[in-house]
Amino acid sequence: MKKLFSVSTLTLASALVLAACGGGNEEAASTTESAASEGGLQDGTYKLVEKNLDENGWKTDFSITVEGGKITESNYENLNEAGAKKSEDEGYQEKMAEVAGVGPADYFPELNEQLVETQDPEAVEVVTGATHSSESFKEYAQQLIDAAEEGNTETIEIDNK
Repeated sequence: MKKLFSVSTLTLASALVLAACGGGNEEAASTTESAASEGGLQDGTYKLVEKNLDENGWKTDFSITVEGGKITESNYENLNEAGAKKSEDEGYQEKMAEVAGVGPADYFPELNEQLVETQDPEAVEVVTGATHSSESFKEYAQQLIDAAEEGNTETIEIDNK
């Protein structure tokens, strides 16, 4: 009990000293607090990439832009080895739409729009016919949001093998 009281007292004293020393840059503190109060996201561009191509020859390339503490842009895409976009591959679009009723040119924009609208990966609805991509989108979007909460703009690399 004595140890707990000592630790608590030391912690409180340290916090008071730090608070007293930190009064110099109120504008920066205000800006950070403002961003935190509007969802806890720090302004910047946050990027996530998969390291490896999947069995169909694609890998995820995903970024979000945060301005004023809110996601203003979401760019979820799959790229092939040459860097071509899956959403622009007419053959892939046609084949998938024929089988699943939807293709990447349909569901990539829908997922991106939902994230900007809801600001919450959990609130993004799975697109029928693109369940796997929708679930990956939601998982990766959460990782980007976690990075934005920390203000960590280093590219997140996913070892998807």
